[in-house]
Amino acid sequence: MTPKPAPADAANAPTESASPALPAPLRAARAHHARCRAAVAAAREAAHDHVVTGATVSASGADAEVLGRALRGHARDLDELPPGPLFFARIDFAPDPARAGEHAGQGYHLGRRRVSEDPTVPPLVVDWRAPVARAFYRASPAEPYGLARRRRFGWAPGADGTDEQLTAFEDEFPEARTPAIPHEAPAPAKTSTPPVAATPSAPSATPIPPSPLLLAEIERPRSGPLRDIAATLQPEQDTLVRAPLDVSVCVQGAPGTGKTAVGLHRVAYLLYAHPRRLSRAGVLVLGPNPAFLRHIAEVLPALGESGVRQSTLTALLDHGPARTTEPEAVARLKHDPRLATVLHRALHALTAAPEDAEASLTVPDGSALWRVDAEAVREALAPIRTAVSDGTLPYRAGRERFRARLLALVRARAERRSGPRTAA
Repeated sequence: MTPKPAPADAANAPTESASPALPAPLRAARAHHARCRAAVAAAREAAHDHVVTGATVSASGADAEVLGRALRGHARDLDELPPGPLFFARIDFAPDPARAGEHAGQGYHLGRRRVSEDPTVPPLVVDWRAPVARAFYRASPAEPYGLARRRRFGWAPGADGTDEQLTAFEDEFPEARTPAIPHEAPAPAKTSTPPVAATPSAPSATPIPPSPLLLAEIERPRSGPLRDIAATLQPEQDTLVRAPLDVSVCVQGAPGTGKTAVGLHRVAYLLYAHPRRLSRAGVLVLGPNPAFLRHIAEVLPALGESGVRQSTLTALLDHGPARTTEPEAVARLKHDPRLATVLHRALHALTAAPEDAEASLTVPDGSALWRVDAEAVREALAPIRTAVSDGTLPYRAGRERFRARLLALVRARAERRSGPRTAA
């Protein structure tokens, strides 16, 4: 069951401390952004606390290593979170379940990363890659996806995430086919009367005119490193980004049409949708030269993905001079994808447990010799072998976990021989 966020009309609730010169939705959006910033700061502090406490957790060598790496990685990701706005849009669904399904009457802020005050409560910001965010990118008069309103937020150029830099918003009503209705924070020297939202007109056959905020962002001069386009993805681009993992996508177009950006956003989406599978296999972004890699280096971290390897083909192949050559037939065999299956079988064939019921594992310890019977070895190995075979546990981590379990068996036997401990 999908957790229910705040009702859609909560976005229009004014706040006590907000300036009366601002439209009520803009005041509410600034207050919500302040709450999001506080949640991120709390998450960052908690992540560092978990790194400290996690170091004292008693676990096997492999488990402790995996836990420590995960905790340190999470803390590092939060520390390296680029400054900037935490959300760029809000979507509000129609109240009719027949049109909006399980999201009827609900509203969601969308951002580049999920922001939550607690894992057990609805998030303050939904990740742009979440299934519910599809409606933001694809809603149209022909297929409104149940949206009653699509709201885009405008931020000051070069915004670093300060609440006051949220300066505008505009509303679109896909089902009503009305143009985007812009609202801006009034300048200090001008009138403080908030603009009045236009009333959606009756449906017509006229297409919705382009969003002014969207056009301004798309047409903004581009200089320096490549930026993400999560806030401005078009329906056709979103279709490419969210294509299934088993579909190979080839993006073609003239220079400046967003080919590279779409490819990087697809990488970020697939890492979000298939984290376990891709974390095991790994992801490689291959570029033509180091200058290109520097140009795109900030996109994936801005989208919350910092563990992707980026390399040029030259650097990938330049592991030292070739020391020998092989016959062409041998080279073809080694490059055959079927050889991976052969190697996989050969590797896992080495993890067989003792078949002889009388066999035992002996571990020397000084003058003592500890024995672990074959049945105990098989019981320790069976779940690890299953996890390695189905791909949920890396082979090397499985070796470490098996070793830790055998040491635990030996330690238990040693403690039993030495007898119960006496109080000091």
